[in-house]
Amino acid sequence: MFAKKIWWVTGASSGIGTALATSLAQEGAKLILSGRNVPALQDVARSCGASVHIAPFEATDFAAIPSIVDAAWNWAAREGAGIDGLVNNAGISQRSLAAETSFEVYQRIIAVDLLAPIALTQALLPRMIAAGGGDIVAISSVAGIVGAPLRSAYCAAKHGLIGYHDSVRAETTHLNMRVLVVAPGSVRTNVSRNALNAHAKARGVSDPAIDNGMAPDVAAARILDALQAGTRELVLAEGMEAEIVRLRRTNPDGLFDFAAKLVADGYAQRMQSDSR
Repeated sequence: MFAKKIWWVTGASSGIGTALATSLAQEGAKLILSGRNVPALQDVARSCGASVHIAPFEATDFAAIPSIVDAAWNWAAREGAGIDGLVNNAGISQRSLAAETSFEVYQRIIAVDLLAPIALTQALLPRMIAAGGGDIVAISSVAGIVGAPLRSAYCAAKHGLIGYHDSVRAETTHLNMRVLVVAPGSVRTNVSRNALNAHAKARGVSDPAIDNGMAPDVAAARILDALQAGTRELVLAEGMEAEIVRLRRTNPDGLFDFAAKLVADGYAQRMQSDSR
């Protein structure tokens, strides 16, 4: 499924993006890697040892996306193919109470986590359909299914990401497009360290849950397995994080009460203490 195929991975300079790029290269895929950190992308490209096109861009520079897609598609054509797969992975998280959070945080996170992947997909999707179809992977979050405390902007964006990709799936399955939505829980990345605080500044520290989370290479392996199986939604979570997804779908009132009690019992204060 992956050998000699061309896969575009956004947010490829770290975390799940790097792990997916590495795993895809090991399966024989050619790669397009995107992100803002060019030296990090170059490091990933060298470690992959595959045919790689580096397409760095600022996720919210929407006006630049058509030309970036043109260049990527032209590179793929020189490699003898179109773009077979897109992984919408780039994103930024949040750790702040809604009542204390500036609107700038909502603007930034929704632009990066929702509008940016929509813009890239909209530019690429018609070409993929015309070329005979392919795969799109959306890296959402458990927070895209559950309204998690301290993550109101992140939840808004990641819920929207699921809705958009579910709609695209419904509209394009008969055109040989396959869409996999992934909802990770805690994965050992810099997501918490890079999360925005109430004033749109990077938090600068990680969370114990993230530090003890799933290894990125394990997450990547499970995502590739899901692609091969034709899975349409993968909840990539364990323990309590998997349980809250189950509760959201089977006993939402129970989940709402649990989340409210968590905050009432000092969850926000503990998280703020961890960030000092």
